[in-house]
Amino acid sequence: MITGLHQKVMGAFSRHFGGVPTWVARAPGRVNLIGEHTDYNEGFVMPLAIDRQILIALRKRDDGKIVMHSLDFENTLELVPSQLREPGNDGWGEYVKGVVRALQQADYEVCGWEGVMAGDIPRGAGLSSSAALELAVAKACAVASDMPWDPVHMALIGQKAENEWVGMQCGIMDQMISACGREGHALLIDCRTFETTPVPLPENTAIAVMDTGTRRGLVDSAYNERRRQCEEAAGVFGKAVLRDVTMANLNVQKAQLTDLQYRRAKHVIGENQRVLDAMAAMQRQDAGALGQLMVSSHESLRDDFEVSSPELNAIVSCAMAHSGCFGARMTGAGFGGCAVALIDINASHDFLRAVALQYQ
Repeated sequence: MITGLHQKVMGAFSRHFGGVPTWVARAPGRVNLIGEHTDYNEGFVMPLAIDRQILIALRKRDDGKIVMHSLDFENTLELVPSQLREPGNDGWGEYVKGVVRALQQADYEVCGWEGVMAGDIPRGAGLSSSAALELAVAKACAVASDMPWDPVHMALIGQKAENEWVGMQCGIMDQMISACGREGHALLIDCRTFETTPVPLPENTAIAVMDTGTRRGLVDSAYNERRRQCEEAAGVFGKAVLRDVTMANLNVQKAQLTDLQYRRAKHVIGENQRVLDAMAAMQRQDAGALGQLMVSSHESLRDDFEVSSPELNAIVSCAMAHSGCFGARMTGAGFGGCAVALIDINASHDFLRAVALQYQ
C-alpha cells in the first residue's frame, strides 16, 4: 500500500539525489502490551507492531559510500563503511553507523547506497523509534548489498548496534517486534531462546496508545541503572539474570536482599508470570482478565520498579475511569512517553475523546 509517507520519501529522493529510488525499506514501531523490563532479564514480553513506521527510499552507489538524508532531522549523514572506528556525535546518525558496524562484525560486506529517510513514530514516546531506525537501516543495507534477510538475526544486529555503539543497554524486544511483527497479533517473545508465538487480541477489542506529551532520553535516564540493579539482585541468588529466580526463591531469601533489590526482583519475576497469564487470557478471548493483568503490571512498574511518572499515572487513571476500558498501563521503559489501554472497539471514539479531554 502506498501511503503519504511513502510518497513523501519517494518525492524527496528525486529532489535530493535525482532519478527514482530502487527500493523503499520499511520498519514499524511498536507498543508493548505487557512485559516491561523483562527482556534484558531474558524473560517474556508481548509487544505488537503498530502502524507508525520509518521508511528509507534508496538506491545503490558505486563509490562504496552510504549517504542518507533525514527529512525529520533536516540533515545528511555521509560515511564510508570501511572507515568506521568508534562512535561520534552524529545523533540519529550514530544508529546508522552502529548498524553498519554490527553488520561488518557479523562478516557481511556492506555496499554503498544513498537514501532519504522519514518516519511518523513520535521520538522519545516509548514506541521504539530507535529500533525501527535500526531495522530500516539493516533492511536498506541488506537489499543494497544482496544480503539474506533473517528477521531474528537482523534484530540481534540492531540490538548490538544500540548496546555497543550507541551505549543503550536495551534488551531484544524492540528489535524483535520490528523485525517479526504479525498483523492482527501481539507477539509473545521468549527473550532467552528468541522463540516467538503470535497471540490474537480478544475479539471486539482495540489497543489505544496514549501519549502523555512527556519525553525522556533513555541513554541519559535511569534505564541502565535499573538493569544493573536487576543484575545485582540476581547475583544474590547466584544467577546471571532474574529469569532464573522464582517468587518462592525470592521470598525465602528476602532477608539477604536490600529493600530496593527485593522490589526490583519482585517486579521482574511477577511480570514474567503476568505475560504468560496474559497469553492464556488472550487465547481464551478473556479481555477482562487481560485488562486486570495490565493494571497489575502498571502498579508494579509504579511501586516496585519505580519507572512511572505523574503524567503516566494520570493518563492511566483517566483511561481506567472510562467504561469502555478493560485495562491500562504505562508502556515502554518509562520515565515519560506513552501508556497503552485495552478497550472495547465499539467505544473507541468516545474513549479517545474523553481520555484526551480529562488528561488535558
